Amino acid sequence: MENRRFDDRKEPEIVYSRSVKAGKRIYYLDVKKARNEDLYLCITESKRKSGMEDEAPQFEKHKVFLYKEDFAHFTEGLEDVIRFVKEQVGDIAAREEWKREDEPAEAAEEAEKEEEGGEEPKRRFFGLLK
Repeated sequence: MENRRFDDRKEPEIVYSRSVKAGKRIYYLDVKKARNEDLYLCITESKRKSGMEDEAPQFEKHKVFLYKEDFAHFTEGLEDVIRFVKEQVGDIAAREEWKREDEPAEAAEEAEKEEEGGEEPKRRFFGLLK
Protein backbone atom coordinates (compact mmCIF):
# COMPACT_ATOMS: atom_id res chain seq x y z
CA MET A 1 0.00 0.00 0.00
CA GLU A 2 1.37 3.43 -0.94
CA ASN A 3 1.58 6.32 1.41
CA ARG A 4 -0.30 8.73 -0.88
CA ARG A 5 -0.91 11.23 1.88
CA PHE A 6 2.82 12.01 2.12
CA ASP A 7 3.24 12.18 -1.66
CA ASP A 8 0.28 14.55 -2.07
CA ARG A 9 1.58 17.07 0.45
CA LYS A 10 2.53 20.40 -0.98
CA GLU A 11 4.74 23.09 0.48
CA PRO A 12 2.72 25.61 2.56
CA GLU A 13 1.91 28.84 0.71
CA ILE A 14 4.12 31.82 1.54
CA VAL A 15 1.86 34.86 1.96
CA TYR A 16 4.53 37.37 3.03
CA SER A 17 8.29 37.18 3.00
CA ARG A 18 11.26 39.28 3.97
CA SER A 19 14.96 38.54 3.90
CA VAL A 20 17.54 40.14 6.18
CA LYS A 21 21.23 40.05 5.31
CA ALA A 22 23.36 40.02 8.44
CA GLY A 23 27.04 39.57 7.71
CA LYS A 24 27.66 36.09 6.35
CA ARG A 25 24.13 34.99 7.17
CA ILE A 26 20.77 35.62 5.60
CA TYR A 27 17.60 35.31 7.63
CA TYR A 28 14.38 34.57 5.77
CA LEU A 29 11.19 35.57 7.56
CA ASP A 30 8.32 33.81 5.79
CA VAL A 31 4.69 34.02 6.84
CA LYS A 32 3.10 30.80 5.66
CA LYS A 33 -0.47 29.58 5.48
CA ALA A 34 -1.16 26.17 7.00
CA ARG A 35 -3.70 23.74 5.58
CA ASN A 36 -6.23 24.96 8.16
CA GLU A 37 -5.73 28.55 6.86
CA ASP A 38 -3.84 29.65 10.02
CA LEU A 39 -0.75 31.79 9.52
CA TYR A 40 2.59 31.03 11.12
CA LEU A 41 6.13 32.35 10.87
CA CYS A 42 9.02 30.32 9.52
CA ILE A 43 12.44 31.80 10.32
CA THR A 44 15.27 30.32 8.27
CA GLU A 45 18.94 31.06 8.89
CA SER A 46 21.08 30.38 5.84
CA LYS A 47 24.86 30.38 6.03
CA ARG A 48 27.23 29.50 3.22
CA LYS A 49 29.43 26.53 4.07
CA SER A 50 33.10 27.08 3.53
CA GLY A 51 34.42 24.78 0.87
CA MET A 52 36.49 24.65 -2.24
CA GLU A 53 36.05 27.65 -4.52
CA ASP A 54 35.61 25.47 -7.61
CA GLU A 55 32.66 23.62 -6.03
CA ALA A 56 29.06 24.75 -6.28
CA PRO A 57 28.19 26.76 -3.17
CA GLN A 58 26.43 24.87 -0.40
CA PHE A 59 24.35 26.38 2.34
CA GLU A 60 23.62 25.28 5.87
CA LYS A 61 20.03 26.06 6.84
CA HIS A 62 18.25 26.04 10.17
CA LYS A 63 14.52 26.62 10.58
CA VAL A 64 12.33 27.73 13.46
CA PHE A 65 8.55 27.65 13.21
CA LEU A 66 6.72 30.21 15.31
CA TYR A 67 2.96 29.94 15.64
CA LYS A 68 0.74 33.00 16.08
CA GLU A 69 -0.38 32.03 19.58
CA ASP A 70 3.28 32.22 20.64
CA PHE A 71 4.12 35.60 19.02
CA ALA A 72 3.55 37.67 22.17
CA HIS A 73 5.63 35.37 24.41
CA PHE A 74 8.39 35.10 21.80
CA THR A 75 8.51 38.88 21.31
CA GLU A 76 8.61 39.44 25.08
CA GLY A 77 11.47 36.96 25.46
CA LEU A 78 13.39 38.40 22.52
CA GLU A 79 13.04 41.96 23.83
CA ASP A 80 14.19 40.77 27.28
CA VAL A 81 17.38 39.12 26.03
CA ILE A 82 18.18 42.08 23.74
CA ARG A 83 17.73 44.44 26.72
CA PHE A 84 20.04 42.19 28.81
CA VAL A 85 22.77 42.19 26.13
CA LYS A 86 22.55 45.97 25.78
CA GLU A 87 22.90 46.36 29.56
CA GLN A 88 25.99 44.12 29.53
CA VAL A 89 27.82 45.58 26.52
CA GLY A 90 26.26 48.99 26.09
CA ASP A 91 24.97 50.26 22.78
CA ILE A 92 25.40 47.81 19.97
CA ALA A 93 26.89 49.23 16.78
CA ALA A 94 24.51 48.73 13.89
CA ARG A 95 25.64 46.91 10.79
CA GLU A 96 25.80 48.85 7.59
CA GLU A 97 22.46 49.79 6.12
CA TRP A 98 20.73 47.02 4.24
CA LYS A 99 17.96 46.89 1.74
CA ARG A 100 15.59 44.09 1.02
CA GLU A 101 16.80 41.91 -1.80
CA ASP A 102 13.51 42.13 -3.67
CA GLU A 103 13.09 45.91 -3.66
CA PRO A 104 14.81 48.53 -5.80
CA ALA A 105 17.19 51.05 -4.24
CA GLU A 106 14.60 53.86 -4.48
CA ALA A 107 12.13 51.88 -2.36
CA ALA A 108 14.80 51.24 0.28
CA GLU A 109 15.61 54.96 0.45
CA GLU A 110 11.91 55.78 0.75
CA ALA A 111 11.52 53.26 3.59
CA GLU A 112 14.48 54.85 5.42
CA LYS A 113 12.85 58.29 5.15
CA GLU A 114 9.59 56.89 6.52
CA GLU A 115 11.40 55.32 9.48
CA GLU A 116 13.34 58.50 10.27
CA GLY A 117 10.32 60.63 10.92
CA GLY A 118 7.56 60.03 8.47
CA GLU A 119 4.78 57.53 8.37
CA GLU A 120 5.06 53.99 9.65
CA PRO A 121 6.45 51.71 6.90
CA LYS A 122 3.64 49.75 5.30
CA ARG A 123 5.44 46.40 5.26
CA ARG A 124 7.00 46.14 8.69
CA PHE A 125 7.49 42.65 10.09
CA PHE A 126 6.62 43.34 13.71
CA GLY A 127 3.37 44.99 12.66
CA LEU A 128 2.15 41.44 12.14
CA LEU A 129 2.63 40.70 15.82
CA LYS A 130 0.01 43.17 17.07
